[in-house]
Amino acid sequence: MRTCSAQTRTDRFPRGGARGLLSGPGPAIVRPDYAHAAGLTLVELLVVISFISLLALMAQMNLFGVLRRNTFKSQVQDFVSMMQMAVSRAAESGHRFEMIINIPEQSYLLRELTTSDLAAEPLVEQTITEGVFTGSCRVAYVEFDDGTYTNEVKAKFRAGHAGWQYGGKVVFLDESEQKYAVIVNRVTPIIQLIEGDPPLMTPKTKEQVPFL
Repeated sequence: MRTCSAQTRTDRFPRGGARGLLSGPGPAIVRPDYAHAAGLTLVELLVVISFISLLALMAQMNLFGVLRRNTFKSQVQDFVSMMQMAVSRAAESGHRFEMIINIPEQSYLLRELTTSDLAAEPLVEQTITEGVFTGSCRVAYVEFDDGTYTNEVKAKFRAGHAGWQYGGKVVFLDESEQKYAVIVNRVTPIIQLIEGDPPLMTPKTKEQVPFL
């Protein structure tokens, strides 16, 4: 009896098993190592997340700084606006106004003077506006151009038809203890806000001004 034999193809897997190879006829197909790739992706993702978190933290810190600066600026500007309104209304109407700065309570009150008793407590009907200095804004002291100074009691600026009765400065401190001065000049109605603590211009006597 005649017999026939035929060669059969046997695909052998490489050492290490079938991982990464597709068995069957034809060339071997290498599969990607997903576990290794996933590990690299996770590390990269963690690095990106850390970097984004750092940027977000820096932006938040900068934002808080801007907000604190804006809070200080807005409070001082509100105070300056009220001072400016007082002297302007006094010049236009001939009425008298008084700005009371309460240093111990870190507050202020603007009122119209309707009686001759200047030492009396402000009446409700006299009060025009009130404000409080909070957070990063506080009054350090008040100095008048006659040499008087206070950092413990109330200070008062009065304005009439001719302008301010006394000049002076109100010195503020921000959160970093930086000084800013609101300058009140009895010669001009313009209220100035100046960075720092400049010396006051004091009134001169006739002996101090030779050409008078």
